[in-house]
Amino acid sequence: MSTPLDLDHLRTFVAIVDAGSFTRAAEDVFKTQSAVSMQMRRLEERLGAMLFERTGRTIRITDDGSRLLAYARRMLALSQETLSAFDEEAMQGHVRIGLPDDYAERFLPEILARFSRSNPLVELQIACEPSSNLAEHIDKGRLDVALVSDCFPGATLTEVVRREPLHFVTSASHDIHNEPVLPLALGRPDCVWRTEGCAALDRIGRRYKVLFTSWSAQIVTSAVLSGLAVSVLPECALRPGMRVLGEFDDFPVLQDTEIGVLRSRNADGPVVSALVEHIRDSLANLSPAAQAVPAHLPETRTPRPQRPRGAMVAAE
Repeated sequence: MSTPLDLDHLRTFVAIVDAGSFTRAAEDVFKTQSAVSMQMRRLEERLGAMLFERTGRTIRITDDGSRLLAYARRMLALSQETLSAFDEEAMQGHVRIGLPDDYAERFLPEILARFSRSNPLVELQIACEPSSNLAEHIDKGRLDVALVSDCFPGATLTEVVRREPLHFVTSASHDIHNEPVLPLALGRPDCVWRTEGCAALDRIGRRYKVLFTSWSAQIVTSAVLSGLAVSVLPECALRPGMRVLGEFDDFPVLQDTEIGVLRSRNADGPVVSALVEHIRDSLANLSPAAQAVPAHLPETRTPRPQRPRGAMVAAE
């Protein structure tokens, strides 16, 4: 194996993994699907290993493919970093970005990875606060870019980059959701998710009481996982050990929430524009919302006397 690996082949390989299909990857790398397939055949021949398993129209990365992926990302990142180091016009400076902690664990790794690989000389200053606070920071010029949801009063998202289902969620190890008076852990009183959840319970005549109020996703999550309360969360905020409550648990369906990008009026430089573009691409390339949690939120059978049907559980 003395011949070096082709970086273009590795770039296409990573694009397939990120996009989840040869077709979408071909669009991302501006190649035909046949050219993408040919590159993967040559890469597999070069390594003497199968990188993807194909079942009908679906593909799955193999163990050897997973091994290669880590190396491929590092090689591509080093290549970009090297080019940037010798590029006198490479973007430099810093940019201030904010997002709620509900979204940080799910969205931030992809955003950071994409942006930092392309702009290794740019410093990112990151703030995690509620969407309403972030909108105020944007308005006052304390942040350049913010990823926010429509969960605060008066939210006006000029650019929506993702929609997420809202769910009632409980602990998979407790049955607190069966209490006669439903205990809730929710955001602050002006939170639109809170208003939506309470209004939905009112419509079906379900009694409830709010036991925990906080803008911190960590606190709300802790209350749910410990079996102390039920909450209303977007699908991207689900964690292992949570269970989605649906119609078979006699819980109403909630409206989707929108996630958008806010940009400061004075933040119009190329660094900010590049970050916004990476945010768009990152959220567009993530798995569908229904697959946001590890193991794709599989259906499990949890019998209940009145309706012995299934429920979604966030896998460990």
